[in-house]
Amino acid sequence: MSLELRDVGVTFGGGLFAGPRKQAVRGVKLRLPSDAPHILAIVGESGSGKTTLTRLLLGLLRPTTGQMLWQGRDIWGLDRASWTAYRRAVQAIFQDPFGAYNPVYRVDRMLILPALNFGLAKTADEAHPLAEAALAAVGLRPAETLGRFPHQLSGGQRQRLMVARAMMLKPQVLVADEPVSMVDASLRATILESLSRLRTETGMSLVYVTHDLATAYQIADTIMVMRNGEVVEEGDVVSVIRAPAHAYTSELVAALPPPDPTIDWGLETSP
Repeated sequence: MSLELRDVGVTFGGGLFAGPRKQAVRGVKLRLPSDAPHILAIVGESGSGKTTLTRLLLGLLRPTTGQMLWQGRDIWGLDRASWTAYRRAVQAIFQDPFGAYNPVYRVDRMLILPALNFGLAKTADEAHPLAEAALAAVGLRPAETLGRFPHQLSGGQRQRLMVARAMMLKPQVLVADEPVSMVDASLRATILESLSRLRTETGMSLVYVTHDLATAYQIADTIMVMRNGEVVEEGDVVSVIRAPAHAYTSELVAALPPPDPTIDWGLETSP
């Protein structure tokens, strides 16, 4: 496995009706090591270019400048069979566990269709055991999940269902865009633990996109800090968080509330 971005830039707008040109991402270099599973955290505030970078990695957006390489080949020059293989190898978990589902279909469809489309099974009956195994791997009970509509599941169940769908395809890279931002604290730990465990068990690399430095520090090996579409700092996650070299990274770290109950938060208390 080898996924690499070389001086990638993305520009939106321009032209008569498209408004002024805006460079959402510029000069980004990224490489996932091919010798071992790796977790890369991409952090930054809203508007820093994280989601645009996510869309690039998933092949949903073509770069304006630079190259995106998979196994040494530009993905936009792949033939149909290689493109299908890439789409299976690089899977996504999206941020919104409520908007990622079609409310008129049962959740079974989200697991069965990928199995059929990527040749894991020839019929829905053949895909059913695969779906059950994928659900069990993320801590969901198939009997309580399959056959239901999205609104009948909790936000945490829907989010873990997305993880199950991606993992069923045995991807080499999983791109998770804010996967725990819309679930409560207890489920965050469960989902992050599942992703970390699956990395170890399957040899999958993870690109974890977040604004939360605390969770990035918890699970990542390396970190990229983005601001205004550029990477301002990157490196080993412990080194970057504990001794940031860029002023913006220092501001992000300083914004983390210290877990110390003796600190006076300056809040007024009732007499």
